[in-house]
Amino acid sequence: MRLAHYEQQRTLFLIAVAAAVVALAGGLVARSTAEEQVSYADPFDRWPPVEVAGSARSVGAPALDQDEAKFLAFVSADIQRFWAQQFQRGGMAYRPARVAVFRRRVQTGCGAASSVTGPFYCTLDQTVYLDPTFFRELAVEFKAPGDFAQAYVIAHEVGHHVQNLTGITRQVDRWMAEGAAPQNLVSIAMELQADCFAGVWSHSTYERGLLEEGDAEEALRAAAAVGDDRIQARTTGRIDPETWTHGSAEQRLTWFARGFEEGDPTACDTFSSLG
Repeated sequence: MRLAHYEQQRTLFLIAVAAAVVALAGGLVARSTAEEQVSYADPFDRWPPVEVAGSARSVGAPALDQDEAKFLAFVSADIQRFWAQQFQRGGMAYRPARVAVFRRRVQTGCGAASSVTGPFYCTLDQTVYLDPTFFRELAVEFKAPGDFAQAYVIAHEVGHHVQNLTGITRQVDRWMAEGAAPQNLVSIAMELQADCFAGVWSHSTYERGLLEEGDAEEALRAAAAVGDDRIQARTTGRIDPETWTHGSAEQRLTWFARGFEEGDPTACDTFSSLG
């Protein structure tokens, strides 16, 4: 690809991404400047935020006790309520993502998946899939325990839903089809932006007085723990940046922290540094 064409495609892509995050930020600006609380239709009061994935029933009930189920339901609803508010204030419609709990394996709109995959978001059926055993692995094997570590994981996956609804995912797919940048770098930028979006939601929990002492540190540890370098070192004993898809521990921690500190989606431009 000629350099001039690459630069043109890259510029158009960055403009599209910037427009999407600026539209989201419009909601945050409206919130900070409005004298009265903005009213909106809250679909989450009666909305079941967590469900058992259909195929999970044939494998066995998800390993969730009552407290875990309540926690996942509360966090999933709170994250999506936050983004619904931002979308509405920015003049956009928010369609809630489904949050499906499964055990061992599940059939999704993106094909079959298993616990090995870890938590993930399927663009085609707009669903976040969670196997609760991952949270136990996060606490024990990744050394990142805590409720807010789990909340970070859910918020990250819902961040991919936000990317999908705002058209960022579509722009990324088009950009990769053009060959405008190495796919692993674009994938990393997507994942780091989802980390940053998770940080933006987490900032709102701080503002609302929902955070307890140590919660922010739990999320930061979790973000670093799932860095590609940490995972490779633990599973293979060697680190190969050329094969990364989600970013290093330092990158993931940095972008979550940026979203948390700024509380603003416009701080989540992870694409500008792409080469």
